[in-house]
Amino acid sequence: MMSRCLRLQQYEFAFDDVNPPVHAWAVKKVFKATGPPRERDTQFLARCFQKLMLNFTWWVNRKDPRGKNIFSGGFLGLDNIGIFDRSKPLPIHGELEQADGTAWMAFYCVIMLDMALELAEVDPTYEDMASKFFEHFIHIMDAINSAGQGEGLWDEQDGFYYDFIRTDSGTSIPLRVRSMVGLIPLFACLVLEGKRVKKLTGFWKRTEWFMVNRKDLFGRVAYMTSSEDGLGNFLLGIPTEKQLVRVLGYLLDEEEFLSPYGIRSLSKKHKDHPFVVHLNGDEYSVPYVSGESNTHLFGGNSNWRGPIWLCVNFLLIEALDRYYFFYGKRLRVECPVGSGQQMTLREVACELASRLIKLFLPGPDGKRPCHGDSKRYAEDPFWRDLVLFYEFFDGDSGRGCGASHQTGWTALVVNCLMMKLGMRHAGLAWRYDPVE
Repeated sequence: MMSRCLRLQQYEFAFDDVNPPVHAWAVKKVFKATGPPRERDTQFLARCFQKLMLNFTWWVNRKDPRGKNIFSGGFLGLDNIGIFDRSKPLPIHGELEQADGTAWMAFYCVIMLDMALELAEVDPTYEDMASKFFEHFIHIMDAINSAGQGEGLWDEQDGFYYDFIRTDSGTSIPLRVRSMVGLIPLFACLVLEGKRVKKLTGFWKRTEWFMVNRKDLFGRVAYMTSSEDGLGNFLLGIPTEKQLVRVLGYLLDEEEFLSPYGIRSLSKKHKDHPFVVHLNGDEYSVPYVSGESNTHLFGGNSNWRGPIWLCVNFLLIEALDRYYFFYGKRLRVECPVGSGQQMTLREVACELASRLIKLFLPGPDGKRPCHGDSKRYAEDPFWRDLVLFYEFFDGDSGRGCGASHQTGWTALVVNCLMMKLGMRHAGLAWRYDPVE
Protein backbone atom coordinates (compact mmCIF):
# COMPACT_ATOMS: atom_id res chain seq x y z
CA MET A 1 0.00 0.00 0.00
CA MET A 2 1.38 3.42 -0.98
CA SER A 3 1.08 6.14 1.64
CA ARG A 4 0.04 9.72 0.89
CA CYS A 5 3.71 10.73 0.91
CA LEU A 6 4.26 8.34 -2.07
CA ARG A 7 6.37 5.79 -0.20
CA LEU A 8 5.55 2.11 0.17
CA GLN A 9 5.14 1.12 3.80
CA GLN A 10 7.41 -1.47 5.36
CA TYR A 11 7.20 -3.52 8.53
CA GLU A 12 4.85 -2.68 11.35
CA PHE A 13 7.80 -2.45 13.75
CA ALA A 14 9.81 -0.03 11.57
CA PHE A 15 7.68 1.97 9.16
CA ASP A 16 10.60 4.29 8.39
CA ASP A 17 12.80 1.51 7.02
CA VAL A 18 12.68 0.79 3.30
CA ASN A 19 12.90 -2.46 1.41
CA PRO A 20 14.39 -2.80 -2.08
CA PRO A 21 12.11 -1.23 -4.73
CA VAL A 22 11.19 -4.47 -6.50
CA HIS A 23 7.51 -3.67 -7.05
CA ALA A 24 8.10 -2.65 -10.67
CA TRP A 25 9.85 -5.97 -11.31
CA ALA A 26 6.86 -7.81 -9.84
CA VAL A 27 4.39 -5.77 -11.92
CA LYS A 28 6.30 -6.60 -15.11
CA LYS A 29 6.18 -10.31 -14.23
CA VAL A 30 2.43 -10.19 -13.61
CA PHE A 31 1.94 -8.27 -16.87
CA LYS A 32 3.83 -10.93 -18.83
CA ALA A 33 1.62 -13.59 -17.26
CA THR A 34 -1.59 -11.93 -18.52
CA GLY A 35 -1.22 -13.35 -22.01
CA PRO A 36 1.02 -13.89 -25.04
CA PRO A 37 2.97 -10.93 -26.53
CA ARG A 38 0.75 -8.14 -27.92
CA GLU A 39 -2.31 -9.60 -26.21
CA ARG A 40 -1.42 -8.58 -22.68
CA ASP A 41 -3.25 -6.27 -20.30
CA THR A 42 -1.60 -2.94 -21.11
CA GLN A 43 -4.26 -1.10 -19.11
CA PHE A 44 -3.08 -2.93 -15.99
CA LEU A 45 0.52 -2.04 -16.83
CA ALA A 46 -0.33 1.63 -17.40
CA ARG A 47 -2.22 1.94 -14.11
CA CYS A 48 0.67 0.43 -12.19
CA PHE A 49 3.21 2.52 -14.10
CA GLN A 50 1.56 5.78 -12.97
CA LYS A 51 1.72 4.79 -9.30
CA LEU A 52 5.26 3.48 -9.58
CA MET A 53 6.28 6.81 -11.10
CA LEU A 54 5.20 8.52 -7.88
CA ASN A 55 7.16 6.06 -5.74
CA PHE A 56 10.24 6.39 -7.96
CA THR A 57 10.09 10.16 -7.43
CA TRP A 58 9.91 9.61 -3.66
CA TRP A 59 13.12 7.57 -3.80
CA VAL A 60 14.92 10.21 -5.86
CA ASN A 61 13.83 13.02 -3.52
CA ARG A 62 14.44 11.22 -0.22
CA LYS A 63 17.28 8.72 -0.72
CA ASP A 64 19.79 10.68 -2.80
CA PRO A 65 21.06 13.04 -0.08
CA ARG A 66 23.66 14.87 -2.21
CA GLY A 67 21.65 14.88 -5.43
CA LYS A 68 24.42 13.04 -7.29
CA ASN A 69 22.59 9.80 -8.18
CA ILE A 70 24.29 7.89 -5.36
CA PHE A 71 21.61 6.47 -3.10
CA SER A 72 21.30 5.36 0.49
CA GLY A 73 18.29 3.55 1.91
CA GLY A 74 19.57 2.00 5.11
CA PHE A 75 18.08 -1.40 5.87
CA LEU A 76 17.09 -2.46 2.33
CA GLY A 77 16.13 -5.94 3.45
CA LEU A 78 19.67 -7.10 4.22
CA ASP A 79 19.40 -6.96 8.02
CA ASN A 80 22.89 -7.48 9.49
CA ILE A 81 24.96 -7.36 6.30
CA GLY A 82 26.67 -4.11 7.26
CA ILE A 83 29.23 -3.37 9.95
CA PHE A 84 26.46 -1.49 11.80
CA ASP A 85 22.71 -0.96 11.49
CA ARG A 86 22.52 1.00 8.23
CA SER A 87 19.13 2.46 9.17
CA LYS A 88 20.57 4.35 12.15
CA PRO A 89 22.86 7.41 12.30
CA LEU A 90 26.51 6.71 11.56
CA PRO A 91 28.98 6.44 14.45
CA ILE A 92 30.92 9.32 12.84
CA HIS A 93 29.83 12.54 11.13
CA GLY A 94 29.13 11.80 7.50
CA GLU A 95 26.87 9.95 5.12
CA LEU A 96 26.71 6.32 4.07
CA GLU A 97 26.53 5.80 0.32
CA GLN A 98 25.26 2.34 -0.49
CA ALA A 99 26.23 0.21 -3.46
CA ASP A 100 23.05 -1.83 -3.11
CA GLY A 101 20.81 1.24 -2.68
CA THR A 102 22.28 2.81 -5.82
CA ALA A 103 22.05 -0.47 -7.73
CA TRP A 104 18.42 -1.01 -6.71
CA MET A 105 17.55 2.41 -8.13
CA ALA A 106 19.33 1.55 -11.37
CA PHE A 107 17.34 -1.71 -11.39
CA TYR A 108 14.14 0.28 -10.77
CA CYS A 109 15.11 2.57 -13.68
CA VAL A 110 15.60 -0.17 -16.28
CA ILE A 111 12.35 -1.91 -15.31
CA MET A 112 10.45 1.38 -15.63
CA LEU A 113 12.19 1.98 -18.97
CA ASP A 114 11.15 -1.47 -20.15
CA MET A 115 7.55 -0.78 -19.07
CA ALA A 116 7.52 2.61 -20.82
CA LEU A 117 8.79 1.05 -24.05
CA GLU A 118 6.08 -1.61 -23.81
CA LEU A 119 3.40 1.04 -23.36
CA ALA A 120 4.88 3.28 -26.06
CA GLU A 121 4.17 0.58 -28.63
CA VAL A 122 0.45 1.23 -28.12
CA ASP A 123 0.61 4.87 -26.95
CA PRO A 124 3.47 7.08 -28.27
CA THR A 125 3.08 9.54 -25.38
CA TYR A 126 5.05 7.07 -23.23
CA GLU A 127 8.14 7.60 -25.39
CA ASP A 128 8.95 10.73 -23.35
CA MET A 129 8.88 8.69 -20.15
CA ALA A 130 11.07 6.03 -21.75
CA SER A 131 13.64 8.73 -22.57
CA LYS A 132 13.47 10.04 -19.01
CA PHE A 133 14.28 6.63 -17.50
CA PHE A 134 16.91 5.89 -20.13
CA GLU A 135 18.80 9.08 -19.29
CA HIS A 136 18.32 8.67 -15.54
CA PHE A 137 19.80 5.18 -15.69
CA ILE A 138 22.83 6.48 -17.60
CA HIS A 139 23.41 9.09 -14.89
CA ILE A 140 23.16 6.48 -12.09
CA MET A 141 25.47 4.12 -13.99
CA ASP A 142 28.02 6.90 -14.39
CA ALA A 143 27.77 7.93 -10.73
CA ILE A 144 28.31 4.47 -9.24
CA ASN A 145 31.35 3.88 -11.45
CA SER A 146 32.99 7.31 -11.14
CA ALA A 147 35.96 6.05 -9.16
CA GLY A 148 38.26 8.47 -10.97
CA GLN A 149 36.52 11.43 -9.39
CA GLY A 150 36.57 9.80 -5.95
CA GLU A 151 32.79 9.79 -5.92
CA GLY A 152 31.84 6.31 -7.15
CA LEU A 153 31.35 3.03 -5.34
CA TRP A 154 33.54 0.87 -7.60
CA ASP A 155 36.94 -0.07 -6.16
CA GLU A 156 39.36 -0.48 -9.05
CA GLN A 157 42.01 -2.07 -6.85
CA ASP A 158 39.76 -4.92 -5.70
CA GLY A 159 37.44 -5.03 -8.70
CA PHE A 160 34.30 -4.90 -6.57
CA TYR A 161 31.50 -2.54 -5.48
CA TYR A 162 31.50 -1.36 -1.84
CA ASP A 163 29.57 0.96 0.45
CA PHE A 164 31.46 4.17 1.24
CA ILE A 165 31.32 6.59 4.16
CA ARG A 166 31.75 10.21 3.01
CA THR A 167 32.79 12.15 6.10
CA ASP A 168 31.97 15.79 6.74
CA SER A 169 35.69 16.56 6.43
CA GLY A 170 35.65 15.34 2.83
CA THR A 171 37.40 12.00 3.22
CA SER A 172 36.04 8.73 1.84
CA ILE A 173 36.14 5.47 3.78
CA PRO A 174 35.48 2.34 1.69
CA LEU A 175 33.85 -0.48 3.66
CA ARG A 176 35.66 -3.36 1.95
CA VAL A 177 33.21 -6.10 2.87
CA ARG A 178 32.75 -8.54 0.02
CA SER A 179 29.05 -9.18 0.35
CA MET A 180 25.80 -9.33 -1.59
CA VAL A 181 25.89 -5.51 -1.45
CA GLY A 182 28.59 -5.61 -4.15
CA LEU A 183 26.81 -8.21 -6.29
CA ILE A 184 23.46 -6.41 -6.52
CA PRO A 185 24.87 -3.96 -9.13
CA LEU A 186 24.84 -6.92 -11.55
CA PHE A 187 21.02 -7.04 -11.35
CA ALA A 188 20.52 -3.73 -13.17
CA CYS A 189 20.80 -4.58 -16.84
CA LEU A 190 18.51 -4.38 -19.86
CA VAL A 191 19.07 -5.16 -23.53
CA LEU A 192 17.53 -2.65 -25.95
CA GLU A 193 17.04 -4.31 -29.30
CA GLY A 194 17.69 -1.97 -32.21
CA LYS A 195 14.80 -3.34 -34.24
CA ARG A 196 12.46 -2.58 -31.34
CA VAL A 197 13.54 0.88 -30.25
CA LYS A 198 14.05 2.32 -33.75
CA LYS A 199 10.35 1.84 -34.40
CA LEU A 200 9.70 4.31 -31.58
CA THR A 201 10.79 7.38 -33.51
CA GLY A 202 10.50 9.90 -30.69
CA PHE A 203 12.47 7.77 -28.24
CA TRP A 204 15.09 6.90 -30.85
CA LYS A 205 15.55 10.54 -31.89
CA ARG A 206 16.28 11.58 -28.30
CA THR A 207 18.55 8.55 -27.82
CA GLU A 208 20.57 9.51 -30.89
CA TRP A 209 20.90 13.07 -29.57
CA PHE A 210 22.17 11.68 -26.26
CA MET A 211 24.67 9.43 -28.07
CA VAL A 212 26.10 12.38 -30.00
CA ASN A 213 25.98 15.14 -27.39
CA ARG A 214 26.70 13.24 -24.16
CA LYS A 215 29.54 10.98 -25.19
CA ASP A 216 31.02 11.48 -21.73
CA LEU A 217 28.11 9.46 -20.34
CA PHE A 218 27.06 7.28 -23.26
CA GLY A 219 30.58 5.91 -23.71
CA ARG A 220 29.96 3.27 -21.05
CA VAL A 221 26.95 1.77 -22.86
CA ALA A 222 27.87 -1.46 -24.64
CA TYR A 223 26.78 -1.68 -28.27
CA MET A 224 26.83 -4.66 -30.59
CA THR A 225 25.79 -4.81 -34.23
CA SER A 226 24.11 -7.92 -35.61
CA SER A 227 25.56 -9.15 -38.88
CA GLU A 228 22.14 -10.47 -39.85
CA ASP A 229 20.06 -7.30 -39.97
CA GLY A 230 22.62 -4.56 -39.43
CA LEU A 231 20.71 -3.32 -36.39
CA GLY A 232 22.54 -3.00 -33.13
CA ASN A 233 21.60 -3.94 -29.59
CA PHE A 234 22.44 -1.77 -26.60
CA LEU A 235 23.26 -3.20 -23.19
CA LEU A 236 22.27 -0.94 -20.33
CA GLY A 237 24.20 -2.35 -17.41
CA ILE A 238 26.09 -0.99 -14.42
CA PRO A 239 29.34 -2.93 -14.99
CA THR A 240 31.33 -2.84 -18.20
CA GLU A 241 32.34 -6.20 -19.64
CA LYS A 242 35.70 -5.95 -17.89
CA GLN A 243 34.09 -5.08 -14.55
CA LEU A 244 31.52 -7.86 -14.96
CA VAL A 245 34.27 -10.44 -15.48
CA ARG A 246 36.15 -9.18 -12.42
CA VAL A 247 33.08 -9.41 -10.17
CA LEU A 248 32.27 -12.88 -11.54
CA GLY A 249 35.78 -13.90 -10.51
CA TYR A 250 34.63 -13.53 -6.90
CA LEU A 251 31.10 -14.81 -7.43
CA LEU A 252 32.28 -18.08 -9.02
CA ASP A 253 35.11 -18.75 -6.56
CA GLU A 254 34.32 -21.54 -4.08
CA GLU A 255 36.60 -19.85 -1.56
CA GLU A 256 34.50 -16.70 -1.83
CA PHE A 257 30.79 -16.66 -2.82
CA LEU A 258 30.19 -19.95 -4.65
CA SER A 259 28.75 -22.62 -2.36
CA PRO A 260 27.80 -26.17 -3.39
CA TYR A 261 24.21 -24.91 -2.92
CA GLY A 262 24.20 -21.46 -4.49
CA ILE A 263 25.69 -18.01 -3.90
CA ARG A 264 26.54 -16.98 -0.36
CA SER A 265 25.49 -13.58 0.95
CA LEU A 266 29.02 -12.91 2.27
CA SER A 267 32.36 -14.12 0.97
CA LYS A 268 33.81 -17.10 2.82
CA LYS A 269 37.09 -15.19 2.78
CA HIS A 270 35.81 -13.29 5.82
CA LYS A 271 35.76 -16.52 7.87
CA ASP A 272 39.53 -16.30 8.39
CA HIS A 273 39.79 -12.60 7.57
CA PRO A 274 36.85 -10.70 9.12
CA PHE A 275 36.47 -7.14 7.95
CA VAL A 276 37.40 -4.79 10.81
CA VAL A 277 37.21 -1.00 10.96
CA HIS A 278 37.69 1.47 13.82
CA LEU A 279 35.40 4.49 13.98
CA ASN A 280 35.49 7.01 16.83
CA GLY A 281 37.52 4.61 18.93
CA ASP A 282 35.07 1.72 18.55
CA GLU A 283 35.78 -1.48 16.63
CA TYR A 284 33.27 -2.83 14.12
CA SER A 285 33.67 -6.17 12.38
CA VAL A 286 31.92 -8.44 9.90
CA PRO A 287 32.87 -12.13 10.11
CA TYR A 288 31.59 -14.94 7.90
CA VAL A 289 28.83 -16.90 9.69
CA SER A 290 27.41 -19.66 7.51
CA GLY A 291 24.21 -20.38 9.45
CA GLU A 292 22.20 -18.58 12.11
CA SER A 293 23.23 -15.06 13.10
CA ASN A 294 25.65 -14.45 15.96
CA THR A 295 24.43 -10.86 16.44
CA HIS A 296 21.22 -9.28 17.76
CA LEU A 297 20.80 -6.87 14.84
CA PHE A 298 17.17 -6.86 13.68
CA GLY A 299 16.26 -9.43 16.34
CA GLY A 300 18.99 -11.88 15.40
CA ASN A 301 16.59 -14.25 13.65
CA SER A 302 18.00 -13.77 10.15
CA ASN A 303 21.52 -13.64 8.78
CA TRP A 304 23.07 -12.06 5.70
CA ARG A 305 26.67 -12.76 6.67
CA GLY A 306 27.10 -16.03 4.81
CA PRO A 307 23.86 -17.95 4.20
CA ILE A 308 22.21 -18.54 0.82
CA TRP A 309 19.01 -16.62 0.06
CA LEU A 310 16.98 -17.74 -2.93
CA CYS A 311 15.48 -14.31 -3.64
CA VAL A 312 18.79 -12.69 -4.58
CA ASN A 313 20.14 -15.90 -6.13
CA PHE A 314 17.19 -15.93 -8.52
CA LEU A 315 17.74 -12.30 -9.50
CA LEU A 316 21.39 -13.13 -10.19
CA ILE A 317 20.35 -16.02 -12.44
CA GLU A 318 17.98 -13.74 -14.34
CA ALA A 319 20.67 -11.08 -14.73
CA LEU A 320 23.24 -13.56 -16.03
CA ASP A 321 20.80 -14.68 -18.69
CA ARG A 322 20.19 -11.07 -19.74
CA TYR A 323 23.94 -10.57 -20.09
CA TYR A 324 24.11 -13.78 -22.15
CA PHE A 325 21.40 -12.47 -24.48
CA PHE A 326 23.75 -9.60 -25.29
CA TYR A 327 27.25 -11.16 -25.13
CA GLY A 328 26.26 -14.63 -26.34
CA LYS A 329 28.88 -17.36 -26.71
CA ARG A 330 31.63 -14.79 -27.14
CA LEU A 331 31.93 -14.17 -23.39
CA ARG A 332 33.01 -17.17 -21.33
CA VAL A 333 34.23 -17.26 -17.74
CA GLU A 334 35.88 -19.92 -15.60
CA CYS A 335 33.34 -21.75 -13.43
CA PRO A 336 34.23 -22.67 -10.77
CA VAL A 337 37.35 -20.53 -10.55
CA GLY A 338 40.41 -22.78 -10.72
CA SER A 339 38.61 -25.62 -12.51
CA GLY A 340 39.78 -24.70 -16.00
CA GLN A 341 36.18 -25.10 -17.19
CA GLN A 342 34.94 -22.22 -19.34
CA MET A 343 31.20 -21.47 -19.45
CA THR A 344 28.93 -19.00 -21.19
CA LEU A 345 26.88 -16.83 -18.86
CA ARG A 346 23.77 -18.90 -19.62
CA GLU A 347 25.67 -22.03 -18.61
CA VAL A 348 26.74 -20.25 -15.43
CA ALA A 349 23.08 -19.39 -14.75
CA CYS A 350 22.14 -23.06 -15.22
CA GLU A 351 24.97 -24.12 -12.91
CA LEU A 352 23.72 -21.80 -10.16
CA ALA A 353 20.18 -23.12 -10.62
CA SER A 354 21.47 -26.70 -10.30
CA ARG A 355 23.23 -25.86 -7.05
CA LEU A 356 20.07 -24.32 -5.61
CA ILE A 357 18.06 -27.40 -6.60
CA LYS A 358 20.55 -29.59 -4.69
CA LEU A 359 19.32 -27.99 -1.47
CA PHE A 360 16.14 -30.06 -1.76
CA LEU A 361 17.35 -33.29 -3.40
CA PRO A 362 18.13 -36.43 -1.33
CA GLY A 363 21.80 -37.37 -1.32
CA PRO A 364 23.19 -40.93 -1.41
CA ASP A 365 22.43 -41.22 2.32
CA GLY A 366 18.81 -40.18 1.77
CA LYS A 367 19.31 -36.83 3.48
CA ARG A 368 18.24 -33.59 1.84
CA PRO A 369 20.74 -30.79 2.63
CA CYS A 370 17.88 -28.46 3.61
CA HIS A 371 16.92 -30.81 6.47
CA GLY A 372 20.41 -31.05 7.92
CA ASP A 373 21.08 -34.16 9.99
CA SER A 374 17.43 -34.85 10.84
CA LYS A 375 16.93 -38.63 10.77
CA ARG A 376 13.16 -38.26 10.72
CA TYR A 377 13.22 -36.33 7.44
CA ALA A 378 15.80 -38.74 6.00
CA GLU A 379 14.46 -42.14 7.10
CA ASP A 380 10.84 -41.98 8.25
CA PRO A 381 8.62 -42.94 5.25
CA PHE A 382 5.92 -40.54 6.51
CA TRP A 383 8.30 -37.59 6.72
CA ARG A 384 11.10 -38.03 4.19
CA ASP A 385 9.11 -36.63 1.25
CA LEU A 386 7.89 -33.57 3.16
CA VAL A 387 10.12 -30.71 1.99
CA LEU A 388 10.24 -27.49 4.00
CA PHE A 389 10.80 -24.13 2.30
CA TYR A 390 13.23 -22.48 4.68
CA GLU A 391 13.90 -18.76 4.79
CA PHE A 392 17.63 -19.10 4.12
CA PHE A 393 20.23 -21.85 4.03
CA ASP A 394 23.62 -22.51 5.59
CA GLY A 395 26.31 -21.30 3.20
CA ASP A 396 28.42 -24.42 3.72
CA SER A 397 26.09 -27.34 4.49
CA GLY A 398 22.84 -26.15 2.87
CA ARG A 399 20.91 -26.73 6.11
CA GLY A 400 17.66 -24.75 6.27
CA CYS A 401 17.56 -21.83 8.73
CA GLY A 402 15.06 -19.24 9.88
CA ALA A 403 11.36 -19.60 9.14
CA SER A 404 10.57 -23.05 7.73
CA HIS A 405 7.59 -21.86 5.68
CA GLN A 406 9.09 -19.13 3.47
CA THR A 407 7.08 -20.32 0.49
CA GLY A 408 7.41 -16.96 -1.25
CA TRP A 409 10.96 -16.54 -2.48
CA THR A 410 12.17 -20.05 -1.55
CA ALA A 411 9.50 -21.49 -3.85
CA LEU A 412 11.53 -19.94 -6.69
CA VAL A 413 13.40 -23.25 -6.70
CA VAL A 414 10.49 -24.41 -8.90
CA ASN A 415 11.63 -21.90 -11.53
CA CYS A 416 15.14 -23.32 -11.24
CA LEU A 417 13.69 -26.77 -11.95
CA MET A 418 11.85 -25.38 -14.97
CA MET A 419 15.10 -23.88 -16.16
CA LYS A 420 16.86 -27.24 -15.99
CA LEU A 421 13.96 -28.97 -17.74
CA GLY A 422 13.76 -26.34 -20.48
CA MET A 423 10.20 -25.39 -19.52
CA ARG A 424 8.76 -21.88 -19.66
CA HIS A 425 6.33 -19.87 -17.56
CA ALA A 426 4.47 -16.83 -18.81
CA GLY A 427 5.47 -14.61 -15.90
CA LEU A 428 8.76 -16.00 -14.61
CA ALA A 429 10.35 -17.43 -17.74
CA TRP A 430 14.02 -17.96 -17.04
CA ARG A 431 15.25 -17.47 -20.58
CA TYR A 432 15.48 -13.76 -21.38
CA ASP A 433 13.67 -12.40 -24.40
CA PRO A 434 12.83 -8.66 -24.65
CA VAL A 435 9.64 -9.43 -26.59
CA GLU A 436 8.36 -12.43 -24.68
